[in-house]
Amino acid sequence: MKYLLVLNINPDVLAALSEDEQQAIFSGHEKFMALVKESGEFHSTVALAEPAKTAVVKVRDGVPAVTDGPFLEAKEFLAGYYLLDCATPERAHELAAMIPDASIEGLGVEVRPVVFEVGL
Repeated sequence: MKYLLVLNINPDVLAALSEDEQQAIFSGHEKFMALVKESGEFHSTVALAEPAKTAVVKVRDGVPAVTDGPFLEAKEFLAGYYLLDCATPERAHELAAMIPDASIEGLGVEVRPVVFEVGL
């Protein structure tokens, strides 16, 4: 079964970390990707731009309107995800715990089963 491991980022939490701690996050993600690729559980990953580079499109009365910024104002924002193919929910949780963000106070990794998917 596929699981989406959602990475939500709080910029204030990241800003409070030292340069070495921030670098450890990036190198930890590289190690994590190597692990799940080697195990065959890796499907894909995406990193997203910060909310300042976001646009929201709404259509009202047939007329599209584009506004700058995120759909919702929040402390945290969706920064990216890993899509993994795991044998059990427990394995997905085990892998999520290996992502560096999971060990940082104020952050975490959300694990959601994929219930529908259409491939290319």
